[in-house]
Amino acid sequence: MSYIGNQPPDIGAYDVESFNGGGTSFTLKKAATTPSVLLFIDGVRQTPTDAYSVSGVTLTTTATTPSGTDNVTVMFMGDVVDIGAPSADTVSTAKIQDDAVTAAKLANSINTEIAANTAKVTNATHTGDVTGATALTIAADAVDIAMLSATGTADATTFLRGDNSWAATSSPALSHVSQWVLTAEVAGNAAPLSTSLAEPSRDGYARVGSAMTESSGVFTFPATGIWRIDAQFVCQIISNGNFRYGRGAIYITTDNATWDQAANASGSHTDSSSYDEGAAQISITHIFDVTDTSTHKVRFHITQDSTSTYLLGNANYTHTNFIFSKLGDT
Repeated sequence: MSYIGNQPPDIGAYDVESFNGGGTSFTLKKAATTPSVLLFIDGVRQTPTDAYSVSGVTLTTTATTPSGTDNVTVMFMGDVVDIGAPSADTVSTAKIQDDAVTAAKLANSINTEIAANTAKVTNATHTGDVTGATALTIAADAVDIAMLSATGTADATTFLRGDNSWAATSSPALSHVSQWVLTAEVAGNAAPLSTSLAEPSRDGYARVGSAMTESSGVFTFPATGIWRIDAQFVCQIISNGNFRYGRGAIYITTDNATWDQAANASGSHTDSSSYDEGAAQISITHIFDVTDTSTHKVRFHITQDSTSTYLLGNANYTHTNFIFSKLGDT
């Protein structure tokens, strides 16, 4: 068959199929769509969609067709042809319409780069607190506390640390200092010293901060921290020509149950005469990290010749005494 102009494309064979009437559903010999078939009933063409529809190989009428032999005729107008997608790397720049590609069609990474480049251009000509072209300059006093990213709370009691956080200032050194004295003489051993202990009440004594508390010779700290404990034992020693001694010790506990000897020192006296009396001053110091005031405590022991050595104490002036000083935070 000849054509005027170009030959029409071969989009599929035309065909006709007939069915006996009396139903509403007919199975076609090939898949089709509603627009691609014409339906005739007793030679009368039916309106697509209103009178019938096609899905795959099933044609469905909206009303029951009249009975008859081959009185339902389906004419196929042609097969549906899938022209497919363009081959890879075949769409050129010229085929894309100007301004047809929107930001939504670009990859996120491209949009990010565009935004970053825009920011760079803006910053290069920035005015205000930050100025300059190739090198930017921050104006004096432009950066205040509100612009910092430091954690914590900035106020009159905190400072900015090297790890970019606001921290409270440490308590000043010697925030707590108190002295306790032995107010009566003790003969022989006392482990621990558990009586006649008090803060001085004379000669203008004053403590710094809060005082220690004492019960049966056990001292409790008023605050956690690094504490210095100074103990001075003053022993009166009667030698009678023999060697006599006194030994003082600091005991600490970190669980309010088990006591450990943290420090000790001894003093002694001897003489070849038949009777001689001397004195020994025993000084001990211990640094104690008190992390919990309910468990970290201290007491003092004295070991001496019970028949001839006395630990001196007096309510009117200081002999044996103990000083507690907080050096800093734990």
